[in-house]
Amino acid sequence: MSNFIGLIRNENMKIYRRMGNLIMIVLLIGFIGLTGILTKTDKTKPVSDNWKQELKAENASMQKEIKKEPMMKSHYERNIAINEYRVTHDIKPMDAKSQWSFIGESPDAIQFILIFTIIVAGGMVASEFSWGTIKLLLIRPVSRSTILASKYVSTLLYALLLIVITFVFSWLWGGILFGFELGPETHLSYADGKVIEENMIGHMWKEYGFASILLLMMATFAFMMSTIFRNSSLAIGFSIFLSMSGTVAVQLLSKYDWVKYVLFANVDLKQYFDGTPFIKGMTLNFSLAVLAVYFVLFVALSWLVFKKRDVAA
Repeated sequence: MSNFIGLIRNENMKIYRRMGNLIMIVLLIGFIGLTGILTKTDKTKPVSDNWKQELKAENASMQKEIKKEPMMKSHYERNIAINEYRVTHDIKPMDAKSQWSFIGESPDAIQFILIFTIIVAGGMVASEFSWGTIKLLLIRPVSRSTILASKYVSTLLYALLLIVITFVFSWLWGGILFGFELGPETHLSYADGKVIEENMIGHMWKEYGFASILLLMMATFAFMMSTIFRNSSLAIGFSIFLSMSGTVAVQLLSKYDWVKYVLFANVDLKQYFDGTPFIKGMTLNFSLAVLAVYFVLFVALSWLVFKKRDVAA
């Protein structure tokens, strides 16, 4: 166990000694900072004292839109139900320019974290071959499996660090720009035809969790590509391309029943808690099973290739 922890420590040192990886952290902080400034300078008006009347008028407008756009019925019904719940229970909508509103938008930064993690994952193994350091790594008195696992865990720890930085800086920057608030607002969710009250912190971390599923799968895929092909450019480029286009592709192919077995049709587990399944008949357990199969496949291929690879080749 001590050897494994030592390997992870060494891999982390490699990650944070690379200027590019540190620049990505700075870019992430810069993105959050710029988003806060744009929100602060936006001309959006605060929620008025007549918000109940405004929500009622909004509901009346959406009722008319349902007749014009039946395809959007579920979306409008969700918003109508939440608005009615706010009016009935006197829960005022959150101001866009508030600390917790800003923090609530922070999970959107996962898109940047996804790309940054893919860049790190795509070079974790391939870079050892390109730099010629793979032989020095493998002469250590530890198994190849342990070495590979330490690289994979270090990649995930880098992603976790970026997520923590996102939350902490969003809280701090949101407080500086909009004022620190004593407690989080109440978030309203809609599931199974009912409106549910949630603590904003719990809701936000749930959003982080949903968004991190694609992050985990694509980081693992990029790591596999790096291990198999020993080419970081291929691993990074192809993984980013898939992560950006995969969801669009499955939407275009949604008329085919087999598409439900595609990875990108199952990465959005939020569809089972706050919406309609991507394809009729899909369930949460089905998507979890599909994700598990892909995850095991990616990890197994990485392990098999790295275990058998001739480093002299």
